[in-house]
Amino acid sequence: MKKLLFILSSGALLISCESRTYEEISDHTPITEQIKYEKDIKPIVEANCVICHSPGAQALTNYNQVKNNIDKILDRIQRPNGDPGKMPQGGSLSPSQINMFIKWKTDGLIEN
Repeated sequence: MKKLLFILSSGALLISCESRTYEEISDHTPITEQIKYEKDIKPIVEANCVICHSPGAQALTNYNQVKNNIDKILDRIQRPNGDPGKMPQGGSLSPSQINMFIKWKTDGLIEN
């Protein structure tokens, strides 16, 4: 009986330790709503970019700066891990966040 209990509890422990991310198990449903800077893009930029890209030539602190640099941003956030030019430094945006930037450009870089 102890052996059966050990096997069942070990199985439960292994199942609970699954480490797949949401991105790995999502169905990758395309984004259907229109993406806008204020609602969708700005929070991502503020959380991941502004810490390094604030005042200066490479600032990304407002709509016009992000809009005017969208091609550079898309290039940098889509680079493979390990590429020295990958942004954000020391991490990566999720695939869904990257898709939001792509869709924002496709939608016409709408501000509000």
